[in-house]
Amino acid sequence: MGATLLVLAAGMGSRFGGLKQINRFGPSGETIIDYSVYDAISAGFTKVVFVIRKEFEKDYKEIISNKYLGKIEVEFAFQELDNLPEGYSTFAERVKPWGTGHAVWVAKDKIQDPFAVINADDFYGKDAFKVMADYLNQLDKDSLAQQCMVGYVLKNTLSDNGDVSRGVCEIDENSNLVSITERTEIVKKGDAAAYIEDGVEHDLTGKEIVSMNMMGFTPAVLDKFESDFKLFMDARGTELKSEFYLPTVLNNLVKEGLSDVRVLETNSQWFGVTYAEDKQVVIEKLNSLIEAGEYPTELWPE
Repeated sequence: MGATLLVLAAGMGSRFGGLKQINRFGPSGETIIDYSVYDAISAGFTKVVFVIRKEFEKDYKEIISNKYLGKIEVEFAFQELDNLPEGYSTFAERVKPWGTGHAVWVAKDKIQDPFAVINADDFYGKDAFKVMADYLNQLDKDSLAQQCMVGYVLKNTLSDNGDVSRGVCEIDENSNLVSITERTEIVKKGDAAAYIEDGVEHDLTGKEIVSMNMMGFTPAVLDKFESDFKLFMDARGTELKSEFYLPTVLNNLVKEGLSDVRVLETNSQWFGVTYAEDKQVVIEKLNSLIEAGEYPTELWPE
């Protein structure tokens, strides 16, 4: 059985200051997506679906996906504001995308096998893709019983250049997810951290396990994404900036007793780009991995 990699790449990059998904970080002009797809192929994924905005399709093909032809099956899904379930509509003032849960929903017709979701601008590492692929290949694609996610230690995912959003996880003794809480303003405080909510700062140890949106699902979950998205639109679809988050669906699956969500451990190091100042840090970390023999200098030689 194959596995599909679903890459969420339709974000607007407002804090970074541009379309960071096609920014080049590797020594031969590689994007972060290039490293993710390279690791996914090595781990046994057989298909990649990019969720993008239609206006950037030409750029994605020319800069990113054309180099994968013959190596992995590639498809695109388009996250547009008016790509909504039947009976729902957007409004003129709304410019912000509907969120990561919506991004998964728009790709529903492209997914037939167990699938992993990742952010386009995050580096997850070889081991993370391997443990994800191994777990997905154990699942019954027609069952809701088991889903999964890769967990990272909070202090290893923070930026020195500003606040970040993270899904903070509560995990039981069997390594199953109990709940995940989206914190949208987490700041680094030495080896610890804090999140800000309604102007009030709340301390975190930095050792919390967080989601970096590397999650694994069976195709059976896609109906749940649709039903939860409709509930979101009914409740908040007239708001200017509200978002339907991917962790919301995971939470609901657990709370409603529909799925166990295994939190997978990984030895991989996560790093990513939220702010323009993060770019040099990512370049240096990639160079260190290349020097250590983890990756070739050129991922996709012609």
